[in-house]
Amino acid sequence: RFRDLNAGYSYEDCQATADWLLSQTAVRPLVGIVCGSGLGGLADALKDQVAFNYRDIPNFPQSTVHGHAGRLVFGTLKGRPCVCMQGRFHLYEGYPIQKITMPMRIFKLLGVETVILTNAAGGLNQDYKVGDIMIIKDHLNMPGFAGNNPLAGPNEERFGVRFPCMSDAYDRELQQLALDVGLELGFSDFLREGVYCVLGGPSFETIAECRMLHKLGADAVGMSTVHEVIVARHCGMRVFALSLITNKAVMDYDSEEKANHEEVLQTGKQRAEQLERLVSTIITRLEHNNNFA
Repeated sequence: RFRDLNAGYSYEDCQATADWLLSQTAVRPLVGIVCGSGLGGLADALKDQVAFNYRDIPNFPQSTVHGHAGRLVFGTLKGRPCVCMQGRFHLYEGYPIQKITMPMRIFKLLGVETVILTNAAGGLNQDYKVGDIMIIKDHLNMPGFAGNNPLAGPNEERFGVRFPCMSDAYDRELQQLALDVGLELGFSDFLREGVYCVLGGPSFETIAECRMLHKLGADAVGMSTVHEVIVARHCGMRVFALSLITNKAVMDYDSEEKANHEEVLQTGKQRAEQLERLVSTIITRLEHNNNFA
């Protein structure tokens, strides 16, 4: 029974995929980036690119969502070796949660030490405006409450421990670095810090659900990122995550507003350049085992 649970996602499968990728490119990435809806431009900023379509990578899942390209791009950002997922996987596409998070384990086996994740999210915090960038300081994992956790099933000790700590999931030094960089770049008026809540999707939240999540302490709500964070932390990578607030969650019944994916992609376009500058500047300031100190 457990064998089926891990079919195609074993340590050996991940290792085989990582080895295949390392044999195809000379880049040895220290930073792994995951691009959210409409934010794939980060990958385009990489120099000396070597790109692979997901469908050509052994054991790799494929992205089915508009705004998610489905390419793994290796390259350098201001001299720093990076690998970037242009397009990610979501529960609502019908993937098993282990498949969604498998790229994090491949990152680890490629030598990645820091993972930077971006997503598009709905703003629950009433002070947030469309176009704000929220540094994620913590999360609420709703699918996890319901028993859908990427680490369920037999634990693979070669990746990490059975019961990993999540109170330090989002690296505090990186959060501070992002605030400092944001101040330098003049982004302070739209840079926030908050709690991200993940839901399964694909239907957007009801008004009652938005009110509930807000009462529980969520500042933004979306359908990704948290599963990857859990697996990245399980195998010891540092994590930094950003939400682009692409729409405001509807909180009252008199509102004429309706959430839609087009709005999400449109906001992505408008703010993407600044988000890319923020992320690329953060990457140039990272210190990996003092290699770059």
